[in-house]
Amino acid sequence: MRTTAAFGLFWNGSRRSRCAKDSRAPWPFFGTISRIICEPATTWGIPVILPANPAANYLAHQSEIDRAIRRVLDGGTYILGQEVAAFEQEFARYLGVRHAIGVGNGTDALHIALRACGVGPGDAVLTVSHTAVATVAAIELAGAMPVLTDIDSATATLDANRIEDVIKKQGPRRLKAILPVHLYGHPADMPVIMGIAERHGLKVIEDCAQSHGAAVDGRKTGTWGHLAAFSFYPTKNLGALGDGGAVVTNDRQLAERARLLREYGWRERYVSDVPGLNSRLDEIQAAILRVKLPYLDEENARRRELARVYDITLAGVPITVPRSHRGVTHAYHQYVVRSERRDELRAFLKANSVGTLIHYPVPVHLQPAYRERVVLDGAGLAQTEAICRRILSLPMHPQLTNAQAQEVGDLIARWHRQPPGPP
Repeated sequence: MRTTAAFGLFWNGSRRSRCAKDSRAPWPFFGTISRIICEPATTWGIPVILPANPAANYLAHQSEIDRAIRRVLDGGTYILGQEVAAFEQEFARYLGVRHAIGVGNGTDALHIALRACGVGPGDAVLTVSHTAVATVAAIELAGAMPVLTDIDSATATLDANRIEDVIKKQGPRRLKAILPVHLYGHPADMPVIMGIAERHGLKVIEDCAQSHGAAVDGRKTGTWGHLAAFSFYPTKNLGALGDGGAVVTNDRQLAERARLLREYGWRERYVSDVPGLNSRLDEIQAAILRVKLPYLDEENARRRELARVYDITLAGVPITVPRSHRGVTHAYHQYVVRSERRDELRAFLKANSVGTLIHYPVPVHLQPAYRERVVLDGAGLAQTEAICRRILSLPMHPQLTNAQAQEVGDLIARWHRQPPGPP
């Protein structure tokens, strides 16, 4: 297989995207990436459509990103400098919160947010099992017990109707916080969740790793809870070219605790007031994020346009497509369909050079590492266990073209017209 097949890019000739075959990137690595990606992407002569393509997103903003990286290298400060401080201010302003604290990654952001609001040994935190394992791992890292509840069947986010029953069974002294996950870019039911939390004196930490720019009734995710955690992993809607994360809050004291926790608990250098972490957003990643942040809304709108293409192309096909609740602005981090013959469909798409992913194949409570380390809410996780056998994430990223999305949809429609294969 040629090297280009690994990148698998159909290039989108939008006004902000360009093919950088004559790259002037100041570093050989980036120049090589530019040349490779701009060649036709084939597997034995067949174009490949990737489920995500952060390298293409780099090329869409290459000249600005290259200048930002050079600015950092020339400046000589590489950790917690002016770029991080500026990004924190700009990201907080974008969300509409008072404080943003840059950290090393999304898992650390969750861990730090939990500890900042006092979660620790002896406490329990309510969340879902249908999520990236980082959500549950962060609760354990804070010393608390993960209590897992079921999801809403329509949105795959936390079923808010289950929370009151969990509180009654756990007892208010034990349950300390609720950690809703805005999965796939669709917000959890934050008005209801916040109302329950207020009545019972619980903290709410939002997992916004997949919901940059999503909103409920015009209010962005990350601004509802007491704290929120973001990831800037390269494939996220707002992604760096490495790891990164942020904790955001409107509470000055919580923000101060989060800042302490991200750097060894220092108030002054080499003197720890509290046990902390080494979780610092670096200057290069912050500079890259500053370049990309102004494009976030535009790129989210592009994702919504691609979702519309999928919706139209898949209309009438016996497959379940994602739906948004009223008042929700979906960020479409993923476009996740559901099929009773998911594995057959995935194999067919792969044979036709379309990449797909499964988010997530095994619920956390059924994974070997956590089977004996979590508590279920008592009513069972029927929706969670059913959905993991049916879900499939189709290609979704801002550099995907409408024609590619339609091609994927047409392939799915064609596959459904075929008789099922032998069991």
